[in-house]
Amino acid sequence: MLSIVVLISGTGSNLRALLEASADAEYPARVIAVGADREAPGLAHAEEFGIPSFTVPFSSYDSREAWGAALLEQIRVWNPDLVVLSGLMRLLPPNVVEALTPNIINTHPAYLPEFPGAHGVRDAIRAGVEQTGASIIVVDNGVDQGPIIVQERIPVLPGDTEHELHERIKPVERRLLVQTVLDIANGLDLGALSTRRLPATIKE
Repeated sequence: MLSIVVLISGTGSNLRALLEASADAEYPARVIAVGADREAPGLAHAEEFGIPSFTVPFSSYDSREAWGAALLEQIRVWNPDLVVLSGLMRLLPPNVVEALTPNIINTHPAYLPEFPGAHGVRDAIRAGVEQTGASIIVVDNGVDQGPIIVQERIPVLPGDTEHELHERIKPVERRLLVQTVLDIANGLDLGALSTRRLPATIKE
């Protein structure tokens, strides 16, 4: 059984999708703890499902490195097989990434390498593109630059607002994340992905 620690900053919709999936006895992964860098509303999902949670407030530390060291200490308490960044709006310090690699993945609401960073949906709207997407990647020390595990295209409709487009991306992100965790539990080698950048898996 694959054990997972999920890290969040916000409402935790991807977290909830994983919690619902892992409630199925046949799903070969379990969320064992949820962490946050602030008092995130998504922690309520962990409470609802009876999952332990912890908070390591970024504002309580003098530097990103000090915060990262405290976060890593909390993660190591649980000794997870996989760490999932699910809307964690904080760049992890290199020492944290190096300690967890390659067993750390992230979701992103764009078709990477297009529109990396915190405003991928807004940037797609402003660029006037006809399609964007959702991606799952292995985390590295870049900003949304890690090896791509899977991604899927999503059309940008005429007149789309940032909110409307994001609401259409979210279900795809959740589906890809649940499937990716299943694939990892069934033997997908993240280490092999991390040794080279692979072409994206395009699903029409």
